[in-house]
Amino acid sequence: MKGKTVIITGATSGIGEVAAIRLAEQGARIVFTARDKARADQTIAKLRKANPAVDHAVHMADLSTLAEIKRVGAILAQEPQIDVLINNAGALFNKRQETADGLEMTFALNHMAYFVITNLLLNKLKPGARIVTVASNAHRGAKLNFDDLQSTRGYIGFPVYSRSKLANILFNRELARRTPDGVTANALHPGFVATRFGDNSGGLMRTVLKVAKPIGAISPEEGAQTIIYLASSPDVAGVTGEYFYECKAATPTAEARNDADAKRLWQMSEQIAGPL
Repeated sequence: MKGKTVIITGATSGIGEVAAIRLAEQGARIVFTARDKARADQTIAKLRKANPAVDHAVHMADLSTLAEIKRVGAILAQEPQIDVLINNAGALFNKRQETADGLEMTFALNHMAYFVITNLLLNKLKPGARIVTVASNAHRGAKLNFDDLQSTRGYIGFPVYSRSKLANILFNRELARRTPDGVTANALHPGFVATRFGDNSGGLMRTVLKVAKPIGAISPEEGAQTIIYLASSPDVAGVTGEYFYECKAATPTAEARNDADAKRLWQMSEQIAGPL
């Protein structure tokens, strides 16, 4: 990864931070987005220790609002070279919240942030560049309701999160059709990882996750391995449009392989995003 620039969202904790540090250790320059200044400063310090030879950078942004996503995306687009884009930021919310744009928070942060930033950077990517999208096996059992993408009816946190992860895989599927020649796009399931994820979800979901993580969760180091693999391994240099788990191609659900749904989600996301 020496001489390469990696852009990553959600790099101040968990698998995102581990992936950023390990890629820096391989020689990459890391540019990341963050919402919390204190955690951003901690991550920058770790990156400088991992690879002091390059000038790592952080841009502060709240990726739940379209204006902020577009603002930081425009800044990132000024990078002279982008070799890897890792869409990683995400969250689960136990109670329904709306953003300033009137979007449901999970959909806005977990899907629209990926969609907008990727589209703003797409023309900057040259042959050999890679897009890595962190999805989840939580998509299993989910189905998109295109008449209610904002989950206005019967909101339950985990099913809404599951639909956002299905959206990630459908987004990646359509993205792979639209990338410039030589640019790859792959999605992945990191595993059930013991991170800060879900700590702020509140209610029963927070309690369930707090109990489950020490029992069945893998470490952030283990969870980051497939991200690192897709970002750096020569084994997947020409692979695109796939879904990976434990550094191997896996098969998502039939709903996640629906090309018509992937195209429809893309078109609706374009309408929601507005001019880019």
